[in-house]
Amino acid sequence: MRYPHRIHPALVPGVSIEDQRVRYGVDKPLTLVVGLLIVAFVAWGVINPEQVFDYSSIALEWTMVNLGWIFTILATGLMFFLLILALSKYGKVPLGLDNEKPEYSTLSWAAMLFAAGIGIAIIFFGPYEPMSHYLSPRPGAYEPATQEAVRGAMAQSTMHWAINAWAIYAIVGLAVAYVSFRRGRVPLMSSILMPLFGNRSSSSWQARVIDGLAIIATLFGTAASLGLGALQIGAGVEVVSGWSTAGNQFAIVITVILTIGTIASAVSGVARGIRWLSNINLGLAVFLAVFFFVLGPTAFLANMLPAVLIDYVGSMPEMLAANMGEGEEMQDYLSGWTTFYWAWWVSWAPFVGVFVAKISRGRTIRQFVFGVLLIPSAIITSAFTILGGTAIWMQRDSQLIAPDNTAESMPAPEEIFFIVLEELPGTEIMAPLVIVMLAIFFITTADSASLVNSQMSQKGNPNPRRIITAFWALCMAGIAVVILLAGGENALQGLQNFITITALPFAIIIIGMCVALVRELRSDPYVIRYNFERRALSNAVREGVRLHGDNFSIDVGPTSEGDEYAAGTGFDSTADRNTEWYQRTDEDGNPIDFDYDTGTYPDER
Repeated sequence: MRYPHRIHPALVPGVSIEDQRVRYGVDKPLTLVVGLLIVAFVAWGVINPEQVFDYSSIALEWTMVNLGWIFTILATGLMFFLLILALSKYGKVPLGLDNEKPEYSTLSWAAMLFAAGIGIAIIFFGPYEPMSHYLSPRPGAYEPATQEAVRGAMAQSTMHWAINAWAIYAIVGLAVAYVSFRRGRVPLMSSILMPLFGNRSSSSWQARVIDGLAIIATLFGTAASLGLGALQIGAGVEVVSGWSTAGNQFAIVITVILTIGTIASAVSGVARGIRWLSNINLGLAVFLAVFFFVLGPTAFLANMLPAVLIDYVGSMPEMLAANMGEGEEMQDYLSGWTTFYWAWWVSWAPFVGVFVAKISRGRTIRQFVFGVLLIPSAIITSAFTILGGTAIWMQRDSQLIAPDNTAESMPAPEEIFFIVLEELPGTEIMAPLVIVMLAIFFITTADSASLVNSQMSQKGNPNPRRIITAFWALCMAGIAVVILLAGGENALQGLQNFITITALPFAIIIIGMCVALVRELRSDPYVIRYNFERRALSNAVREGVRLHGDNFSIDVGPTSEGDEYAAGTGFDSTADRNTEWYQRTDEDGNPIDFDYDTGTYPDER
């Protein structure tokens, strides 16, 4: 038999991208085209923000009514798709080489997934969203401001942020980890889909379109979070200092200042400092949750935690079934909440997916799926129950947030967290700490997202040029400013407009990722061995019982080609689909010899 490197496809231990010979560099056409598009958008938004808002609102309405179902199918279907993968024979496929141990311990891995689930948006939406659902629920779900609405509001919030959201992140992370650590391809979105396009190079126009759409989605998705963070920092400064910060101008100033810090970080390469700040922020986030739980309505929250979890699981089918065909009122609700969230998570998927892939090397698909779906979801459920539950409890006790107990009387979303915080002891200390947390979240999020975009625009380079990273940080800040300018008093509406429109193409790409991943898993060395094992054992046991009754043993021996007892009957071990993926190449893509026994290239011996 003739195989690449003289090794049967069932015996290939996998190929890591780190062992490949890759020539990295700036993808100039991709960077130039996407960069010019973003600069043009920012210029348009600064010159005529009202026009941008009007056009984007029209585009949003059309997208939601006609194509919103794509996001719903994605959020619902991916959860089942991943669970089926995890529980099937593919669940034991490693995201790395055979017998490779996980890079991080289970505890460290869980802690990093925990960190990935904490961000600016949770502090922003934590008390605001459950309050909104409590006073203005999903049409037909429950009566507003009732006892039933308490659990329903927190269950609805959890549904938007937990398993379905993380399924979107998980599929991208799983695909990136598999193609990079098992198939030896660069960690690009296009690398995942290239098998569907005849394994064309990252320089093909198809690859550049895919990576370009991923960069655009990430830019708008993270810029939205930065805009929210800037708004909330402005609200916090007003609480702490007493300054009046009416309008979004102060938030724009904050965006500019923190972006300068982000660019300084990107240019200086102080990655260790960013990790240190991230760890501090993680500790502060845990402290904040404990602070609310202990000094807030502790007994109420303790009772609500299991109740919300049960309500969330029980009402998930009903919440996911809500659709645009149920009338204008439901359309407005889904556009503002559920479908918007699915689009937002799609836009964050390249960024979060690459991060999750990096920390999950060496784990099996089963471990990955259950860990990524359940660990962050448990944290998010707790966060929304604690923050949202405290806000609802205060509203029911004294109508603190909405004076007339309606959603219309609620203050600006960015102010609600600090209104709740002011009712707890130690506000003088906690409010400045929260502002510091938000600032650190802003810088670390912008820095990390810019790094991922920089890698995608430099052919997957793990150490991208800092100037390109700084450029993408500047683009993100520009988009955040446009969102704040175009949205005016309703910055959230501007956020919803831009995210949903720019995320739609990448939502379709994610569907393609699922197809490409299954296609490759079918020829994975572990799966080939698994299929041989089942067929060989089944045939041997049946023949052993037939010939020898109860007492027989199984030996391995050759069979003639086409023998009905052959383990590999019907399998073509020399077919390109099973062998060409592990053919090593040089920096120019030309085939080159490789010795799998020693793990070396000829010139390394």
